[in-house]
Amino acid sequence: MATLYETLGVPKNASADEIKKAYRKLAREHHPDASGGDEARFKEIQGAYDVLSDPEKRQQYDAFGTANGSGGGQAGPQFADFDLSDLFGGIFGGAARQRGPVPERGADVEAHTTLSFEDALQGAEVRVPVELETACRSCGGTGAEPGTAPTVCPQCAGRGVTSDSHGLFALSHPCPRCRGNGTVVEHPCKTCRGSGHERTTKTFNVKIRPGIKDRARIRVAGKGEAGRNGGPSGDLFVVVHVQPSQVYTRRGDDLIVDVPVAYADAALGASIDVPTPDGPISLKVPAGSQPGKLLKVKGRGAPKPSGGKGDLLARLKLTVPEKISKQERKLLEELRKVSG
Repeated sequence: MATLYETLGVPKNASADEIKKAYRKLAREHHPDASGGDEARFKEIQGAYDVLSDPEKRQQYDAFGTANGSGGGQAGPQFADFDLSDLFGGIFGGAARQRGPVPERGADVEAHTTLSFEDALQGAEVRVPVELETACRSCGGTGAEPGTAPTVCPQCAGRGVTSDSHGLFALSHPCPRCRGNGTVVEHPCKTCRGSGHERTTKTFNVKIRPGIKDRARIRVAGKGEAGRNGGPSGDLFVVVHVQPSQVYTRRGDDLIVDVPVAYADAALGASIDVPTPDGPISLKVPAGSQPGKLLKVKGRGAPKPSGGKGDLLARLKLTVPEKISKQERKLLEELRKVSG
């Protein structure tokens, strides 16, 4: 007849952890409810573990070959109150082993703000109102009427789970009375009706870096919905909407500005004034410049996240006067004749 150690497949000097590990493995394989399970083999494994997991019974077994000191070989199975959640916690996702409320992270929240083009280039600090679910101001988040407190759930004794007995086994599940919280509120708070939370509007000061682009998202850590059961708060994400500029068109970190130039200046070359975010500058237009030509001014564009600035691109726009003087007409007619 096999010894109890051989039944579990462990040496006689095996530690308590090794015995427990071997038992769990074999019990999963041979449990009657498992695929290919063997009830007789499972009872044999259970009986061996019942003896070897108890230090006093194991000492008697090692000395006399039986757990009660009466001799006669392997002891018969003595079944303990066995919780299936210990064996099959992995199958049920560990939910059955829950003890009390599980901390939950609060939800993330999205808010929107609008900036002028100029403020987006220079950076700003804006006040953003956000509607959030926060801890109730009356009960402090307990859900209980002020002056009272949640009490230990009488049905699960604060464990958050209850067990249904199935003969030799018990299967755990969240307590229906406290819904897994381990506590119950006998006198709910009138303000939040026992939820422990309320909706309120908070205003946050949010710094916006210079050069931010339209529809960029700014993360403000920990300013989202409050967590539950001691869990951390979510994050606040602020979506920035940048109003279009009447002067500039943005292309990445570069700014494009249309600069009117007369025909004579484009043909002969000239110096013209060009607007930039830092103030107007004088820009030289080369002789023979064509309409649409881009003249680059380095470092006068939008600020970059990594530092520095993009470029300003002055786009030449040829201007044609609607009315001209007699002298201008005469000169243009002579030019037309000369140019063929």
